Amino acid sequence: MKFRLSAIGVAVALLVIGIPLAMFVAAKVLPSNQQTQTNSQSGNYRISGPYTYENLSIYLVHGRDTLDGQRFLTLQEAMEKGVVIVHETKDVNELAIENVSKDEEVYVQSGDIVKGGQQDRMLAVDLIVPPRSGKIPIAAFCVESGRWSRRGGETAVKFESSNDRVATRELKLAATKSQTEVWAKVSEAQEKLSVNVKAPVNSTASASSLQLSLENGKVKEFTDKYVQKLASILEGQPDVVGYAFAINGKVNSADVYGSSALFRKLWPKLLKASAVEAVAELQKDKRFETVKADSVKTFMEGADDGRASENEVTNRIKMVTRETDKNVVFETIDQKQKDAVLHRSYVNKQ
Repeated sequence: MKFRLSAIGVAVALLVIGIPLAMFVAAKVLPSNQQTQTNSQSGNYRISGPYTYENLSIYLVHGRDTLDGQRFLTLQEAMEKGVVIVHETKDVNELAIENVSKDEEVYVQSGDIVKGGQQDRMLAVDLIVPPRSGKIPIAAFCVESGRWSRRGGETAVKFESSNDRVATRELKLAATKSQTEVWAKVSEAQEKLSVNVKAPVNSTASASSLQLSLENGKVKEFTDKYVQKLASILEGQPDVVGYAFAINGKVNSADVYGSSALFRKLWPKLLKASAVEAVAELQKDKRFETVKADSVKTFMEGADDGRASENEVTNRIKMVTRETDKNVVFETIDQKQKDAVLHRSYVNKQ
């Protein structure tokens, strides 16, 4: 098999999103009156929360839309409708994506897992795929080691679905380093999940597949409890454009989008990934101090103050990375929309 990180992959592999979690409390959602303001590169955000279940605390990011009138299909929606094809290239670190619709743009988010092909992959770049795009190369990382052939009734020439995204901060940061590090962090996540759900999560169909571990019945049983308690926290709050989270009393990550509509489409997948990480980090015999909204503000502002570097992903999409010793933020800029920020992903490196 070919094993290389393409030039595109080098330019954009850093764009992998974070997932946050929080503290140990009663088994119900605990909304808070805490809220604070933070100045970001795209304007003022207001932080509300936390909304807490078990060791996961969610903070909502409120702000104005910067993508007026812009409507995207998500990758999951597009694959379910059959208007996007993700093609296997037999290159571990590069796939090809094609939008065959007549008039619908598709938003691809870094960290999304595509299932099937020669190996399950996670996409390493945010991208807007235009209608009738033809095949566009897209950087990827393998999240399943060993297999390099068709699995079961799947096809090896393309990918079947994109219903999950990578979980754990460590795995996302690993994608800024190497494929080998990604495989190591997949294995570590599987081990942690197996311990906390008290059952092996590795599938007999492919023991190394992160995607199949996320589909494990015990993992689903545990994560569904988090999702059921926290899914409705957006109700009645039309200006929410993103979220942050903490796990075990420590700020983990944040994701902010250019429109509330886009965030709401992505929310179920984002929340599920956060819940998976919370289950992996569960410490039943410990309690943690709740992270205050002010600490989320400090985390985001600290990342925004980092040294900036830029990469052009396509002639439309530009990535800006701001990094400090403690934090990193990846900004996806839509140059077609007057350099509007499409997505901003914050990750706590510590």
